[in-house]
Amino acid sequence: MRTDLLTAPVDGLDEALAAVDAFDDALVAGLLRPRTSDGAGPEALAVAVAGTPLAARVAEAAGKAAAGAAGEDHFVALAAARTALLGSVHDALLIRVEQATGRSGAEGEPAAPGERQAANLLTAARAWLSDLARCGWQGLDHDVVSGAAEVVSAMLPDPALRRLATLLDGFAAELAASCPGTAMERVPVRRWADLWSRGMMLTVPGAAGAPPTGTATGRLLPLGVDLREHATAAQAQVHAVFEPADGSAPRLVRAGVSAPKPDTVVGAGIWQLLRPHMSLLAAAGEGRSMDLTDMPVTDEGDLLWSDGHARPGEPADPFATARVALPTATGPATAPLDRHPARIAVPVFLEGYSAGTEDDGTVTFTVSGTALTVDTDLIPVAGPLTPRAVATSSACIGLLRWDAGTFGIQPLAVETTVRRKVVAVHAGAWAGGTEDKVGVKGEKAATDTVKVLGERAGRLLRK
Repeated sequence: MRTDLLTAPVDGLDEALAAVDAFDDALVAGLLRPRTSDGAGPEALAVAVAGTPLAARVAEAAGKAAAGAAGEDHFVALAAARTALLGSVHDALLIRVEQATGRSGAEGEPAAPGERQAANLLTAARAWLSDLARCGWQGLDHDVVSGAAEVVSAMLPDPALRRLATLLDGFAAELAASCPGTAMERVPVRRWADLWSRGMMLTVPGAAGAPPTGTATGRLLPLGVDLREHATAAQAQVHAVFEPADGSAPRLVRAGVSAPKPDTVVGAGIWQLLRPHMSLLAAAGEGRSMDLTDMPVTDEGDLLWSDGHARPGEPADPFATARVALPTATGPATAPLDRHPARIAVPVFLEGYSAGTEDDGTVTFTVSGTALTVDTDLIPVAGPLTPRAVATSSACIGLLRWDAGTFGIQPLAVETTVRRKVVAVHAGAWAGGTEDKVGVKGEKAATDTVKVLGERAGRLLRK
């Protein structure tokens, strides 16, 4: 892997991000009243997209925003410009990743989803997001934030609107926890601007429709599991190489499963909530392949997992897959609204590096003279992989990500030496169950917790 390319400058990257930052700063104060500083942000977007099909509409929107007279259509145009700029950053970074790994991405773009949403609810969501833009993050109060509740409640029963409803619900919860805006010591400027612009784009009819799907028949070779945990939800995403039965080129795919959870279920107990919904987790934990037959798959490489289309296959060592199959696998296409640098998560395999730990505890891999930061904070506690194992490793399967202006590695599995023997340690090793003492203890605690909660829920229902 050409790691030196990951640290080389990317033409136009700083300029595009500067325009995005300028607009994000304008959202902090809000676009309700004409202010000199506020006008700079929308104007920066207009300059950045000059010469594109968005130019005229964004220029008009920037002028209206500077005068404090922007309407909902103008906010949509500004969100589109911001999304397009971050999309260009995503594309430039992904090209650099392809050059560094020597792997190619899918040609063309995925087909657009169908138009299935109720226009009145989309209009209501857009009105609430427009109110946020006018008042800004510093002008937040509970009256403004609470306007999302009725919209979300009306959207949730419709599967076609659930994606937007979930985003608005989580966004409103974050905003409510920070009210009043004038009392905030620190504003998550980029994050809230990301959520606002994505929400605004999803109010465009058809943008949040179900993506077109095909089918996949062949052998699935898991590489690793990316587990994310929040207080009330958990998600596991299995990254894998898919070898089609027709002998065509292997490609990278993903399969994810999410589940709500009590905040008292943590650690290894999370697998109990996820495991019943996807047999692939057990296969990934056991180091086994899966044979797929007509498994639904989107153009973006996401398997819409159904156990009825899969059966356990032969043992498959993820490190053997990473060494042999991964280098020839093509990457999936990226949906237009998913073109964001934060969404970059490319499976890579590294070996022969020098692992080290900085004074602040940061782990780095030095490959051919290039140091890559390793994000050990993303290692889940629901598995045997630890920062110490990563810091003493000699080979790593990970996700190449981009954050805060640099590329870094999120480890999914490593090979390390224990008692003079090379062993593999996987973040998702406990996904299918474990005999490890720590894992067994976590599973038992989760079982007890769920049992108690079930009994309490039963008593409440009986009452």
